[in-house]
Amino acid sequence: MNANPTPNLAARELVGSYTAYAEAQRAVDFLSDEKFPVERSAIIGSDLRLVELVYGRLNYGRAAMAGAASGAWFGLLIGLFLGLFTPGVDSFIALLLWGLLFGMIAGAVFGLVGHALSGGKRDFISHQQLAATRYDVVVDSAYANEARTVLARLG
Repeated sequence: MNANPTPNLAARELVGSYTAYAEAQRAVDFLSDEKFPVERSAIIGSDLRLVELVYGRLNYGRAAMAGAASGAWFGLLIGLFLGLFTPGVDSFIALLLWGLLFGMIAGAVFGLVGHALSGGKRDFISHQQLAATRYDVVVDSAYANEARTVLARLG
């Protein structure tokens, strides 16, 4: 194993360039399958951009529903723990259901309050991700020719 956790990328050579991360990942996976020392490789994304996909408008109803959904899971978990670790429980299912109900109510309240406190900023539901225009597979210079030979078999 390499003792240096942050190897010098300048000492590496390009062996493949791909437009999708999955293609670069497939190339490194193929190198691994062919017993190439993949710890000598890296995938470098270039021309990074932030992509935010907007799914819809956030209003009080959606804020309450989202809060209730996350609160339901938390309440169910609390009910489960109470049911498992409380001696002499008469109805395990009742504890689960009460936990679910109180979790939904508390979650809806927190969702509403959070949305109200936002002051109308970010009144939409979205998901952010980083994307690159190009993904380069690079390897240590000493292994570059071997990697190119192996990747040529991938096609």
